[in-house]
Amino acid sequence: MNTSSIVQKLWNYCNVLRDDGMSYGDYVEQLTYLLFLKMADERTRAPYNQKSPVLDKYNWPSLIKKDGDELFDHYRHTLEALGNRKGLLGLIFNKSQNKFQDPAKLRRLVVDLIDKEEWVSMSADVKGDAYEGLLEKNAQDTKSGAGQYFTPRPLIQAIVDVMAPKPGETVSDPACGTGGFLLAAHDYVVKQNPNLTKPQKTRLKEETFKGWELVQATARLCAMNMLLHGIGSQDFEPIVVSDSLAADPGDRFDLVLTNPPFGKKSSTTIVVDVAPAIPGSRDISASMHVRSKVSKERDIVERGDFWTTTSNKQLNFVQHVKTLLKQNGRAAGETIRRKLLHECDVHTLLRLPTGLFYAQGVKANVLFFDKKPASETPWTKKLWIYDLRTNMHFTLKTDPLKREDLDDFVRCYNSANRHERKATWRSGLDSGSEAGMTAQGRWRAYTYDEIAARDKVSLDIFWLRDESLSDSDNLPAPDIIAAEIVADLEAALEQFRAIATDLGVTDNVGG
Repeated sequence: MNTSSIVQKLWNYCNVLRDDGMSYGDYVEQLTYLLFLKMADERTRAPYNQKSPVLDKYNWPSLIKKDGDELFDHYRHTLEALGNRKGLLGLIFNKSQNKFQDPAKLRRLVVDLIDKEEWVSMSADVKGDAYEGLLEKNAQDTKSGAGQYFTPRPLIQAIVDVMAPKPGETVSDPACGTGGFLLAAHDYVVKQNPNLTKPQKTRLKEETFKGWELVQATARLCAMNMLLHGIGSQDFEPIVVSDSLAADPGDRFDLVLTNPPFGKKSSTTIVVDVAPAIPGSRDISASMHVRSKVSKERDIVERGDFWTTTSNKQLNFVQHVKTLLKQNGRAAGETIRRKLLHECDVHTLLRLPTGLFYAQGVKANVLFFDKKPASETPWTKKLWIYDLRTNMHFTLKTDPLKREDLDDFVRCYNSANRHERKATWRSGLDSGSEAGMTAQGRWRAYTYDEIAARDKVSLDIFWLRDESLSDSDNLPAPDIIAAEIVADLEAALEQFRAIATDLGVTDNVGG
């Protein structure tokens, strides 16, 4: 059975359950529990012959033997018992609850849909992509709020393509959501290296990826998503359920790929606790005494490895990414300023258009940088910017972003040798430019001095003329205009909320 038919089959049944009061998110969650039990049972048989982490009392055969109220009671006891276990089992089932209202509908999902398929023997692409399809449909449901955990897959694929992870490199996402970046990195390594050795495959499955997710329900979906793609095991948990900003985990990675939570303000302030630099230290993270302390009363976290004290969530995540990186490690994430330009080689910025994310009012940049040793002079010499925002219009439903929309950026990035890049923009007054350069070119570079001279070292840089401001014939479709107006208003509202919070206004701040 192919991916689309499995997704359709599972999703059609979701529509039946929605009539019974179950949400999209509840359905995917219940499906996660049942799929795990079915796959654990399949692995006990040939050719796998593995010992199941699930006790016989709660395994898949014990479930399909029952019906009616007896099935309901057994399913509830199963979820409670497995939620108290350790390892991947506990991660999947922690705080799990039965959301079915009708025993007959649970019985139908167990017997007619899940039990009739052999999930373990199914290729990782088919079952993994099927589950991804369900997660995306759930993200599209605005009522569920799941869109905030779902980064558009074409964007993730393009970012991973230019980062080009290699076998043996470790990859982290400190705000992993449902695991899109980690899975894309895994797929890239597998496809680019078809002849991986057995030790390399084992390392890719159990030692390469690490994600952090604050929300238990989302971490559960992420863990299952990765398991269906062949990542993780009962002995290796690729996902940690915690606030990744609360402490330096001690782990260091070759690549950090992440899309931190939207919104600048956080309920937690990260306070810098700087100790004297260690003489001769070359690693900025080693030159500070690293400790973490959480004060629940004040909602404050002390981090000695951070550069500055702030409640700006995005800035804190970028500082955290810097900590997670190994020396010369590579990162792709969202915007910050002067300290990063000095301590890291910030070499690329991708300006994203509106209309990409399920959260409204999001205008985002993707920032690419490499962590470097301590230096008296800034490591950033030149920042290359690709403007995919000006005169570009996307909507989630009628005109969604496709991977080919990012082909030009990937080509300009030149991951094979990013030190041999060529601009596609030229000034209208410059008649001696190279072939292929135009006044509409979306790719150009700025020197460190040019960026440092900007107000507050702002990286919100653009140079293309907005055609819709001067020519009504170039106006986008009405639905796109409406969506962009909503996005602008949401962004402005977010800024006013931040100002109100700074002024101590708390009543009704949050909409």
